[in-house]
Amino acid sequence: MFKEYLTVREISGPLVLVEEVEGVKYDELIEITAPDGSLRRGRVLEVHEDKALVQLFEGATGIDIYRTRVRFLGRGIEIGLSLDMLGRVFDGMGRVRDDGPPIIPEITLDINGSPINPYSRDYPSEFIQTGISAIDGLNTLVRGQKLPIFSGSGLPHARVAAQIVRQAKVLGKEEKFAVVFAGMGITFEEADFFLKSFEKGVALSRTVVFLNLADDPSIERIATPRVALTCAEYLAFYKDMHVLVILLDMTNYCEALREISAARKEVPGRRGYPGYMYTDLASIYERAGRIKGKKGSITQMPILTMPEDDKTHPIPDLTGYITEGQIILSRSLHRKGIYPPIDVLPSLSRLKDRGIGKGKTREDHADLFNQLFSAYAHGKEVQELAVILGEESLSELDRIYYKFAEIFEEVYVNQGEYEERSIEETLDLGWKLLTLLPQSELKRVRPEFIEKYLPKEKFTPERGG
Repeated sequence: MFKEYLTVREISGPLVLVEEVEGVKYDELIEITAPDGSLRRGRVLEVHEDKALVQLFEGATGIDIYRTRVRFLGRGIEIGLSLDMLGRVFDGMGRVRDDGPPIIPEITLDINGSPINPYSRDYPSEFIQTGISAIDGLNTLVRGQKLPIFSGSGLPHARVAAQIVRQAKVLGKEEKFAVVFAGMGITFEEADFFLKSFEKGVALSRTVVFLNLADDPSIERIATPRVALTCAEYLAFYKDMHVLVILLDMTNYCEALREISAARKEVPGRRGYPGYMYTDLASIYERAGRIKGKKGSITQMPILTMPEDDKTHPIPDLTGYITEGQIILSRSLHRKGIYPPIDVLPSLSRLKDRGIGKGKTREDHADLFNQLFSAYAHGKEVQELAVILGEESLSELDRIYYKFAEIFEEVYVNQGEYEERSIEETLDLGWKLLTLLPQSELKRVRPEFIEKYLPKEKFTPERGG
């Protein structure tokens, strides 16, 4: 039986100070019984001698310092897990949100997870196909990688996330694949969009959805990615599945972190965010990976909206330090009507070389990527030069590269929201685009690959290739 305390001394917003406590631990779960008999839950934020600072999940309305009873449960936040969670929708704390029956757990795990011994980690080395050419061809996602998407307000990151959930798959021999989607601080309209999008095809049946809406408590938002990752760890390391985790929007998560830090009157760091935000984000991102001797893997794609499109803002800045690259959505491409508006030049997948090549994608992938990237970069430089000096000043070769950059964006980067391209289609499309350049300019591709894969006819977008 857990001991109850009637020693609430102070209430400030969602924070409650309880005195004369014994044996209380950091992050311990608590239950508070208000004078009207309603039950609230929370967790311990801080312990000092016989005092415990508690944060409530549901707010402090109706609680007073004289008649409120506090009970410490002796454990952290836990979630019951089962394969029956696939195809189901839960709230940010792992409670059933759809109309289905409650989950009968096979195992119950603490949401903070267990640290992975670095020596036990296996290097990410296998390809995950998203069906999006700008990712698969140029910024390849690898099993066990953490590859964030940097977006901005008003850009279609929600549509890109939904498309990845619908289309993502592992290639080769038949392997079990699942998606865990966690929405943090999203609006009701966004949640409705995701659920309707996942219901198309087989996406929802292999997906576990956790939704923390904008009007849900901030403390729940802090728990949501950890609940989702605990579910992913169960599927990956207990059930040998390859799991893709999409976390949207990490900016809302960090805002909740700042809100809680301010309520605790902590000394703020950069732009008011807590100084421990790097460590906190690392405790989420580092739960991706592969473990030696285990068949399963966890791949993460956190999505964040950069405030004022600023890459130096603390959230994208710290995320970039911890993760293995970034995919950046471009506002200028979005204005041109390009979807998905992925800016391939500043985007980077640091592990792509481990996931491409013979037996994984195709033998020509690395050479083709280098040639396409080089040609597009040259074309963008020429376009910038033309703005300053005028198109008349361009040489004949410069004009070819100018046109190449335009067609590359319109044909290769641009694709339908429900258009799924296999890796073979993406690579073949890249070779078609290289026919727009003189063969003497293909200096980054081996001659045997040119002979084998380069089409004999010049690509004409009007004919659809």
